[in-house]
Amino acid sequence: MTIGKVRPRRSTGPVVAVTGAATGAGRLLVRRLADNTDVRKVVAIDGQRGDVAGVLWRVADVRDPLLSNRLSDVDVLVHLDIDRSPDSDPRERRTYNVRGAQTVVTASAAARVRHVVLVTSAMVYGAAPDNPVPLSEDAPLRGEANDSIVGDFLEMEEVAAQAPVTHPGLRVTVVRPAALVGPGVDTVVSRHFEAPRLLTVKGCSPCWQFCHLEDLASALERIAVDTGTGRTSGEPPRVFGVGCDGWLELEEVEQITGKRRFELPAALTFGTAQRLHRLGITPAPATDLHYVAYPWVVDCAALRATGWKPAYDNAAALRALLEEVAGRHAVVGRRVGGKEATMATAAGATVAVIGAAAAVRRARKRRR
Repeated sequence: MTIGKVRPRRSTGPVVAVTGAATGAGRLLVRRLADNTDVRKVVAIDGQRGDVAGVLWRVADVRDPLLSNRLSDVDVLVHLDIDRSPDSDPRERRTYNVRGAQTVVTASAAARVRHVVLVTSAMVYGAAPDNPVPLSEDAPLRGEANDSIVGDFLEMEEVAAQAPVTHPGLRVTVVRPAALVGPGVDTVVSRHFEAPRLLTVKGCSPCWQFCHLEDLASALERIAVDTGTGRTSGEPPRVFGVGCDGWLELEEVEQITGKRRFELPAALTFGTAQRLHRLGITPAPATDLHYVAYPWVVDCAALRATGWKPAYDNAAALRALLEEVAGRHAVVGRRVGGKEATMATAAGATVAVIGAAAAVRRARKRRR
């Protein structure tokens, strides 16, 4: 069933399917593809019908083994049905994300889809004080394979790496965007900018790079439609970094946000954060804080070589993020009231330690 009229297209172009098509980057991508005359047909896949006209909507769960039945006429599939929320249960999120990637790859191979595009994150490179700025796209993956969202992305990338072996006729591309911003984006990184002050680690200065959803959609459109961006079947997946050109220094971020930095020693910052996470008080493990403390800027050379350019620079993307999070308050990834957020960050390291100790005592009392 369709929403609106699917207009006739050129018979030589690919049929492109997009999962997670009803919201976020998926919605933006199907809108772009619907206007692209080099695409023969657009198949929008989601658990619910979206509002984009001129595309073929197929309601389906991407973790359903019968997904292959919905892909019989598809040439290229872009997988964007991913749970990135900091509030999701880690086990349920891991199952959702990894099983989704596995099912998409298996179903695509069974349906003879030629090309699958898996979207993960530049977070797989890891954030570290000794990271080169920028990281090359072939840099080793140093992200930690724990219960964080980074662990999900690393397992998804393993699915991509194994695909040419288990499905020799399938071509796979991996897309690694920088820190996402835009309507509906809610991540550990975006919540960092919901705090009254910017948490930093003494002796280190982060370099901020963003990727607006509009730019991710335009990059995915180029990769899906341009056959020159993918490798032939049987070869290792090709990798594309996606993000704004360059990066912002901490001083520039302070100027744009109007927020001052809040410095703590690394041992105190990560040790307290990990203890609070173990007690269930904060949603993210301490390793997620590395991504707001240390650089993980990615070079987008491969995509730029195809002629792609981002519409947003880092300053504009950060301003878009600030508009999105206006009125929200978070501390170490946990949503709180405005007064609570101010109290938690304004008084310095001593308050942070006392607050953590009090939280530990409360948690121990509840367990008795």
